[in-house]
Amino acid sequence: MSNKDAGEAVVLEGVSVHQGDIHILEDLHAVVARGSITAIIGPNGAGKTTLLRAVLGLIPYRGRIRFPAFEDRGGPVFGYIPQRMEFDRGIPVTVLDFLTLSAQRAPIWMGRERQLEQKACSALARVEADQLLARPLGKLSGGEQQRVLLAGAIMHTPDILALDEPAAGVDVQGAELFCDLLESLRNEMDLTLMLVIHDLSIVTHHADHVICLNRTIRCQGTTLMCMTEETLKQTYGRHSEIYVHSGDNMRETVAHPKRLQGGSDG
Repeated sequence: MSNKDAGEAVVLEGVSVHQGDIHILEDLHAVVARGSITAIIGPNGAGKTTLLRAVLGLIPYRGRIRFPAFEDRGGPVFGYIPQRMEFDRGIPVTVLDFLTLSAQRAPIWMGRERQLEQKACSALARVEADQLLARPLGKLSGGEQQRVLLAGAIMHTPDILALDEPAAGVDVQGAELFCDLLESLRNEMDLTLMLVIHDLSIVTHHADHVICLNRTIRCQGTTLMCMTEETLKQTYGRHSEIYVHSGDNMRETVAHPKRLQGGSDG
């Protein structure tokens, strides 16, 4: 492995995803640098979530996805925060239960494993949410749930952290604080971040690498290179417009007029 490859966290080589006759992604070639914050942007149905799931190995694809920076130890450890988490809000599960149950080897009635409990507490402290430890999972606000999911994603010290719409359902100020936290964790834990995101003001303020996607890659490179009006119109369509958020923080964002934030993606 060359020195150059050692700095490449993810390499896409001709990656395509088809479902029957439907071409969701077609012939993607891209490189995500180790330690970068890479934003994956594009309109609804562009295949952003599909790309993230292909990188995580959750769906079949054609082509090749390599992880050169982590090949010497058999590949990267992933952390993942999905776009939404569906669960029964009446279920009697605390935040600590939620964080430890998925990795618990012994039956829960035998007690929690001490090591897992310590990991959960440490992860919650890292995301500034240790006060939520004993809270019922169903009583959390959107922002609190977001931090608990982040704690779960970093519990096992990932190399690559993938987030699908991390700012969805959170107000402008909360989204900025969350992204500040992500940047801090990136630096502290040597993480590579891949974010599917609709709010392009967050991309402008926090990402250092952008993949503009609409079934194929329309542009990739630095934020300065990709966040131009011409490139965004090529990605979102000629009828995209520039909007300004109202609220505590006024921020410009560019998106398709029928779709500003949130929602599902292909």
